Amino acid sequence: MRRTLAIAALLFAATVHAETPRDFLTRFEKEAGSTASAERGARFFTTKQGGEWSCSSCHTERPMQAGRHAKTDKPINPLAPAANAERFTDAAKVDKWFRRNCNDTLNRTCSAQEKADVMAWLLAQK
Repeated sequence: MRRTLAIAALLFAATVHAETPRDFLTRFEKEAGSTASAERGARFFTTKQGGEWSCSSCHTERPMQAGRHAKTDKPINPLAPAANAERFTDAAKVDKWFRRNCNDTLNRTCSAQEKADVMAWLLAQK
């Protein structure tokens, strides 16, 4: 019985992978086929993108600070990983929120390059 539990624990540990924000940057750069640019990411984040919102409409131009949803006024925890260690650690959440927020601001899906650029900029925040 102990051996079975030990094997199960090892298998579980091997399948659980705590992702990091850098993992997402690497993933998006690989999908884009090019290196991210923090400068492009900052520009993208703060510019209205076809809709009436930009990323900074809710997350503020300073993602080390808390924001508020532009429509609902609901508080939003800081987006930058340096200010919020829970950000960009779960692939399902990252994919979900990029999908929703890109649709809200761009009326389309963000490209891998846009995601990589935003991640590079967010990781540069200290």
